[in-house]
Amino acid sequence: MKTYDLVVIGAGAGGLTAAYTALGFGKKVVLIEDQKPGGECTWSGCVPSKTLINEAKKFNQLKEFISLEGIDTKKIMHHIKSVREAIYEHEDPTTLKKDGIDFIKGHARFKDSKTIVVDGIGIRADKILIATGSSPYIPEIQGLTQTPYLTNETIFEREVLPKSIVVLGGGAIGVELAQALNRLGVNVHLIEMMPSILSKEEPDLVKRLEAHLTKEGVWLHTASKAIKVESIDKGIALTYEKNGKEQMVKAETLLVAIGRKPNTTDLNLEAAGISYDKKGIRVDSYLRTSQKHIYAVGDVVGPYQFSHMANVQGILAVKNAFLPIKSKISYDHVAWVTFTDPELARAGMTEEEARDKYGDQVLVYDYDFNDLDRTKTKGVSIEGIKLILDNKYRVLGASILSERGGEMMGEIQVLKTLGQPFTKMADIIHPYPTYSEVFVKLGKKAKVDRLLAIPLVKIFRK
Repeated sequence: MKTYDLVVIGAGAGGLTAAYTALGFGKKVVLIEDQKPGGECTWSGCVPSKTLINEAKKFNQLKEFISLEGIDTKKIMHHIKSVREAIYEHEDPTTLKKDGIDFIKGHARFKDSKTIVVDGIGIRADKILIATGSSPYIPEIQGLTQTPYLTNETIFEREVLPKSIVVLGGGAIGVELAQALNRLGVNVHLIEMMPSILSKEEPDLVKRLEAHLTKEGVWLHTASKAIKVESIDKGIALTYEKNGKEQMVKAETLLVAIGRKPNTTDLNLEAAGISYDKKGIRVDSYLRTSQKHIYAVGDVVGPYQFSHMANVQGILAVKNAFLPIKSKISYDHVAWVTFTDPELARAGMTEEEARDKYGDQVLVYDYDFNDLDRTKTKGVSIEGIKLILDNKYRVLGASILSERGGEMMGEIQVLKTLGQPFTKMADIIHPYPTYSEVFVKLGKKAKVDRLLAIPLVKIFRK
């Protein structure tokens, strides 16, 4: 039986990062994965979806000037596959072994708290890290199990795109793909049970995005509950309930994008004494499971199912496993992006969340990007920002709806993480004309407001 310093189960973002971090510490590492290394991000998430979104954006821009008919979606799907393979070259078993990481392809199961069995072969380790990720959540809807459907894990395997599709779910995956598919000539109906899409994001900006998607041609059915799906000639029919009335929409195929569930089944976690529930494996603030030498990171843990969070957790877990000084994970400064066009980026609280916690101590700053010179160079825009500050002008949260909103959010993240007041933006020179000028404008406004709030200044103003 082979023995290692660290066994990593799962070769997605968190697992790969953890394995390479341990390798950097001089540890003997084995990585176990029953699929190709790379995980959801490489094969069915970040990489293929953003490639599709980028191709769709190109066609959408061209439509402003020329008439496009007969888009060759076969070439687009081939391009997506080629991008995935290019990234996979840096994650494949040959590369891993060359770098010094043992790789075993197979399904891992616990025999006990220190022994893993893969296809009948036992492996022992002092430390074990679980990074098995998540899978699409499939809801209980009448007829769904008897009806062919797609998820984000299967749609990118198609040779061509469908002519029409029903997208079930108005979260990030559903909304991103709905817009991209629509731009590539697919007739898209999106069904969402909540009153709006992206229901956890800033409502003001979501309303702008909803109007934008509708204008582009996406059929949005919010406050609509799917109750039945069935196969019909040349496609599917989905029945949903809205305002107490049943309605039906038909399409060539169905995409289920309700959410994701942690991959905890068939690991035999009970044999290792590892606690878990429907939300995933339970860990403490050091990312340790109920067995203190076993760690877990990424989607199988949560609370955020992002590749960048899995990377952070993977590094921290390995440090805690092998270094004498332990560090706690913090979720106080997490940012994410919904890659629509324009992008909807978010860090920290929404206005409602901040007011629920801090009441009248919250300061809110809005800015419409139509007032930016950079925006005027491309015409009328739906873009904007909402900034939430505390009474010391520190960032509690921010939401940006903008082209390259994700990149813009990084600047706010620096201030937020370092606990610096947003008023500092007023004195930082930004290039012109850029979208990030909005930070200077809001910084100046906040600086003036802060100055006018000083009691002595109030006296002199009277």
